[in-house]
Parts: sequence; C-alpha cells; structure tokens
Amino acid sequence: MKTNKEAFSDYLLLEKKYSLHTVGAYLNDIASFELFLKESFDQENADLVNYSQVRSWIVSLVDQNISNVSINRKMASLKAFYKFLLKTRQIEINPMLKHKSLKTPKVIQIPFSEKELQDLLTVIDVPVGFEEIRDKLIVEMFYVTGMRRAELIHLMIKNVDRSNNTIKVLGKRNKERIIPILPIIADQIDLYVKERDDLESVADYDYFFVSKKGLKLSESFVYRLINSYFSRVSEKVKKSPHVLRHTFATHLLNNGADLNSVKELLGHSSLASTQVYTHNSLAELKKVYKGAHPRSK
Repeated sequence: MKTNKEAFSDYLLLEKKYSLHTVGAYLNDIASFELFLKESFDQENADLVNYSQVRSWIVSLVDQNISNVSINRKMASLKAFYKFLLKTRQIEINPMLKHKSLKTPKVIQIPFSEKELQDLLTVIDVPVGFEEIRDKLIVEMFYVTGMRRAELIHLMIKNVDRSNNTIKVLGKRNKERIIPILPIIADQIDLYVKERDDLESVADYDYFFVSKKGLKLSESFVYRLINSYFSRVSEKVKKSPHVLRHTFATHLLNNGADLNSVKELLGHSSLASTQVYTHNSLAELKKVYKGAHPRSK
C-alpha cells in the first residue's frame, strides 16, 4: 500500500502534470518538515499535524535566516500536501487552512535594453565551431521565442519544424504551444543542426540542444552561459534566462504587441501572469508621452 507521500507524488505527476523537478521540490520540502517534526516533536511523519507545529517550523526557518520567499515556497508545498490529504479523506481538518504567507519585497525584474541585446549579438556575430554556434543560438532562441529555461533544455529535435518554420514547446503542466521561427534565426538553426550532425556521437539524440559530448544540457550550464555572455555588455545585477524571457515580453509590448498575443507566446494560462511584464512597457509609454505631448514642454 502506498504512503500518503507516494500517493501525493503520483497525484502531482499524473493528474496535475507537474514536472519531476517540481514534484521533487515538493517532496523535499515535506521531508524537511518531517525531519523538523522528528527532532522537535518526536513525530515520524507529517500526515497528522496541527498549525502550531507548522508555526514552530516557520520560526525555526526564520532563525536560520531562510528568506521569506523560500519559507513561502515550503509552506506552499505543505498547503498542497494537506489539501490533497483532505481531498482524499486522509485528514478531516487542513492544518494550513488559515495560514497566511509571509510578506516579501516586491522584486521588479529589469529587462535588458534593445541596445544591450544588439551589443551582445554584435560581439558574437561570427561564432566559430559547434559550441559558439550553439551558444549564440541559445541566446537568440531565448530572445526571439520567450521560452523558459526548462522548455529550451527539453526542446525536442522533432519539434523544430523548418518546413513550417515553427517550434512546438512543451510548457508547464505539459501544455503545448506553437511559436513561429523568425527569419533572423532560421539560418542559425540550420547551421547549428549541421554542426550537431557532425558530432562524433549524440547520446541524447532526441534533444535539440546538446553538449559537445552529445548530452542534454543542464539548467546550471544554461544559466551560466547567459550570465557569462551578458556580463560582457550589461551591468545589471540579474542576468539570467528568465530576464531574457522578461526582455522578450517587454520589447514586444513596447513595440505595440497586444497583451493577449504576448500571453499566448509566453504560454501563460491567464492574463494576470502576463500583466507583471507591463510595468516596463508603461514606463516606456510615459517617456514617449512626456516627450511628445505639447504640455510636457
């Protein structure tokens, strides 16, 4: 018979369609809570608890200087777990029912400017060899498609369709979306595929982006790549694939794209998720407005 944690894991994977990475994070948080329960209350598992125990864990995490953002993520895992146990009638009262998230500072992502993108693409204008060609394509792919890091890493070679100039992306909860291939990267894709085909061996053949040894790329590798490249042209503190995704959305909105179209390209399930990207386009609009209106002189 499966434990409640095993049943919860199956529920997240099979019904909620969460990725293995996400499910692993949920289970790790629950395991951390169970360790705390064992040490503090001599309790073996987290199936039956009261909120005072949860609150004690929160206090312990705060004392360890864990950020409120990280604590809120751990609490979200517990909330999902106990909601599942209530749904499956393993418990009668949800101990997280009245929990309120800790306050966190509102972080505004600052996108790269169009000049920064242009400066970088000028620096890497003529890549030489497989790795440079791949790395430039990764930068361009993030910028012209708005893909998430995990989506780019798991992009399948069969889903890059040059005959129709489209890319099929598998997003969160296995939701598929189609993104057009812009002419500016079409030739780069062809060049990369040629170089990829010339590798001595490709172990992870199904994946579009691979290492020189033919292996699927890691999330940390892709993060370091983007951070390293943009360190050449930008002094921004945050230089990551997510900032490039944010840049994609902001530049589209600044140049007149409507919110619904950007929502579809990003793979968001609701407009509320997309609206977080509008503050930068509003800043651009204010600048244009201030410079153009007769009463602003």
